[in-house]
Amino acid sequence: MADEVPSPPAASAATAPLGSSVISLVNRLQDIFARVGSQSTIDLPQVAVVGSQSSGKSSVLEALVGRDFLPRGNDICTRRPLVLQLVQTKRKPNLDNNDEYGEFLHLPGRKFHDFSEIRREIQAETDREAGGNKGVSDKQIRLKIFSPNVLDITLVDLPGITKVPVGDQPSDIEARIRTMIMSYIKTPTCLILAVTPANSDLANSDALQMAGIADPDGNRTIGVITKLDIMDRGTDARNLLLGKVIPLRLGYVGVVNRSQEDIQMNRSIKDALVAEENFFRNRPVYNGLADSCGVPQLAKKLNQILAQHIKAVLPGLRARISTSLVAVAKEHASYGEITESKAGQGALLLNILSKYCEAFSSMLEGKNEMSTSELSGGARIHYIFQSIFVRSLEEVDPCEDLTDDDIRTAIQNATGPKSALFVPEVPFEVLVRRQISRLLDPSLQCARFIYDELIKISHRCMVTELQRFPFLRKRMDEVIGNFLREGLEPSENMIAHLIEMEMDYINTSHPNFIGGSKALEIAAQQTKSSRVAIPVSRQKDALESDKGSASERSVKSRAILARQANGVVTDPGVRAASDVEKIVPSGNTGGSSWGISSIFGGGDSRMTMKENIASKPHAEPVHSIEQSISMIHLREPPPILRPSESNSETEAIEITVTKLLLRSYYGIVRKNVEDLIPKAIMHFLVLYYFISL
Repeated sequence: MADEVPSPPAASAATAPLGSSVISLVNRLQDIFARVGSQSTIDLPQVAVVGSQSSGKSSVLEALVGRDFLPRGNDICTRRPLVLQLVQTKRKPNLDNNDEYGEFLHLPGRKFHDFSEIRREIQAETDREAGGNKGVSDKQIRLKIFSPNVLDITLVDLPGITKVPVGDQPSDIEARIRTMIMSYIKTPTCLILAVTPANSDLANSDALQMAGIADPDGNRTIGVITKLDIMDRGTDARNLLLGKVIPLRLGYVGVVNRSQEDIQMNRSIKDALVAEENFFRNRPVYNGLADSCGVPQLAKKLNQILAQHIKAVLPGLRARISTSLVAVAKEHASYGEITESKAGQGALLLNILSKYCEAFSSMLEGKNEMSTSELSGGARIHYIFQSIFVRSLEEVDPCEDLTDDDIRTAIQNATGPKSALFVPEVPFEVLVRRQISRLLDPSLQCARFIYDELIKISHRCMVTELQRFPFLRKRMDEVIGNFLREGLEPSENMIAHLIEMEMDYINTSHPNFIGGSKALEIAAQQTKSSRVAIPVSRQKDALESDKGSASERSVKSRAILARQANGVVTDPGVRAASDVEKIVPSGNTGGSSWGISSIFGGGDSRMTMKENIASKPHAEPVHSIEQSISMIHLREPPPILRPSESNSETEAIEITVTKLLLRSYYGIVRKNVEDLIPKAIMHFLVLYYFISL
């Protein structure tokens, strides 16, 4: 018995009643969803193989297939999810192994009869996506293997859980692999094949740990214990296989894999299966478990559990597919029938363009379906003109950025070195042009807002038929955008010309302009009323205080002038009037006794100065006489001069008049702009596009 060759997995037990039908049906659905990219919408039943690196996952898969076809090595080998679909075929006589072959979804129509070529293609496809230096990718490789020696099973070989990054792997490679594995096993339709080596502690199994997180009840997890033949002497895995350590509802299956030496010695899987059967039958501790251990039993169990699982989830799966099918059919019907003739295609295109033009015109004129929730189409354009553009201009004060100092400075600059007898016209024109220029930016913004609204209306008018022609829709967007930009440019030019026209000619003869005489009258009244507002009692007190201290202020003023002239700084309250008089002796006319009275006094003082200078010897330099006189030094004028803070009644009237003129004329210009800018936009942009349709 020990030398008998065991039957292949397909022959060891009859296929499950539903296995040959529903599993193949799910496989076809997986191929379809893989092509259309719908894996995320409907989760199909499958078996995900989970385990740590070097736990024996690849050996289990190869044993299920019965052929060597997976990459091998000491480091990480599975670096992309491999969706392996095993399809049982009928055995053909006298064809040897030609009835076994593999097909890749990314190479349709090509059959690989040499399984070593399958291994090389898996490696090459992995390197193309994940690189050749141990990189990992979550993009699937889909492989079908047709053989009479397999049972219908769909397996997903996931990368092994690793701890230390190698090669081009990122530092968080463990977290990335765990996230990838969890994305498969967390779905309720996925069965979990948790592979754990027997020579490690089952409580520390990474596969069982992740399976416990995704399937806490253990309803979808099948345990696989590998490497039973290399356990320490005196130990066994009986309690593990019986589920006494970590129980699983679907139980455990023990297998014996080929060692690395067996692989290097080219030991066939057929011989390995014979050795595995002998191992379980010749070990007394596993005698009662021999019928539930081994790769053939694992294949049978997976086939039966997968078929039962598909049967359980099939009603819900059918409902989801039916719902999606109805939605897709409805969308397909909305696109219309397929037209292959040139004439039919031209008619279809003309129909699409006509519907678009009608929809745009209706939305712009307000003839489309009325919405009660929000403004749309032409109503939004009217709202931009009146509620945004006009209201924003009316809320602007033309003098909000002009202070009295700014106006006073402009008036004094316009008068030059003389004082103005009347309010000059030049500062008014300069200031009003400055305020008119502020209207350009909001006017251009209004044109941009209308342009954006037309683009939005165009997008809303795209008919349903355009969804089936993405390139036509893209081209229409480009043409419409260019066409609207052709209307925006003359609109902006016209707006700039309108503002320049208002700036170039200040029409002070406008009938609505207040005029200079009227503004002067109003300004005088305003200034007079502000002056009269001062209490009379305060004015009387001020007059009396001025009379009582007039002589005192005269004495103090002379004292301050004398103090500055002689270079001596004293307190005005300490220096008396007699001290000031002592500074100017009555009879002495010496050069060292010149005082303030000789400078600001009458003609005698000036004559005394001349006589004193003339009486000096000619040999004495003149500058010695000048040094004996106390000089009054003026301050250097600063680089930037501003008007004095004192504001006379005349200046107050001038400032008030200028503000009145500015507000009056700015109001006239603002009304012109509020009327002409929307007209320009409608003529050059909106109606230009509307009439062209």
